[in-house]
Amino acid sequence: MIQISSISKPQPAAAAFAGARIAESVPERVVTPGAAGSGAPEPSKSLKFLAAKGKAGPLRALAVRGAIETIIGPTDDRVRVLDTELAPWRMICALRMRGRSGAGAMGTGWFVGPRTLLTAGHCVYSTQFFGGWASSIEISPGRNGAEFPVRTVRSTRFSSVNRWVEAQDPDFDIGCIHLDEPLGDEVGWFGVGALAPEELEGFLVNVSGYPGDRGGGTEQYHHRNRILRVTERRVFYDVDTFGGQSGAPVWIYETDTAPPLAVGIHAYGVGGAVGGLEANSAPRIIPEVLDQIRTWVEADGGWPQAS
Repeated sequence: MIQISSISKPQPAAAAFAGARIAESVPERVVTPGAAGSGAPEPSKSLKFLAAKGKAGPLRALAVRGAIETIIGPTDDRVRVLDTELAPWRMICALRMRGRSGAGAMGTGWFVGPRTLLTAGHCVYSTQFFGGWASSIEISPGRNGAEFPVRTVRSTRFSSVNRWVEAQDPDFDIGCIHLDEPLGDEVGWFGVGALAPEELEGFLVNVSGYPGDRGGGTEQYHHRNRILRVTERRVFYDVDTFGGQSGAPVWIYETDTAPPLAVGIHAYGVGGAVGGLEANSAPRIIPEVLDQIRTWVEADGGWPQAS
């Protein structure tokens, strides 16, 4: 068992989740509930034509291209998502972060509960970008350029885990944004799964977020490809990304009819790869991380009770 604990941005009055520790480990193959939300119910055409489902072989040969967040190979295969008002795209949010000095940065976050979003740890706590905790973050679900299908909200309440805040451990580059209102009831949220490495191997993964090189962090772009390697704490994949997509969900569809299941939090390009592997990567949702996510969601009011 890996011991991690939650560290929250200090507030004028201590929040209920501040300093919460993981109470107990959970076995492999545990998932949290997902929801489609109360927004427009029609099926997304982008989902039909862009999303990858199930397991398959590589979609293309791997080539080397170095960057913090990386376009891998000779072509950029990301595709813009236009119907971001529909699920699951509306569960994915453009983030505008501000530090204490007023310096800004862009990123991506996604709902895991009515009032709870996940993102990369460096989107909420970064000595490089913010000199510590971000001072505020604007969250725009499903932003589509100048169009905002869902209202933008602002938060000043963030959490991460001790291994990121204290040591910037890339395996735990995980952050949480807490909202005062249950916006997730409208947009929906991803189910999150802690799957064994051998169960994840071979799946096609989807990554969708808000890159800075296309649309200046206002347009959502998606790419899919096969998982290349699964380690104890990371998932590596040949998926094109760019700065601004940090914090994006890395998700699978276990079958053609299954709901989306997030298995990682996108955070790194080939510069963060190990063992000479040229791939982008995400901290993997291991059981201890999933347990912490449950703690954050429960502190924010929890998931609705099944009827």
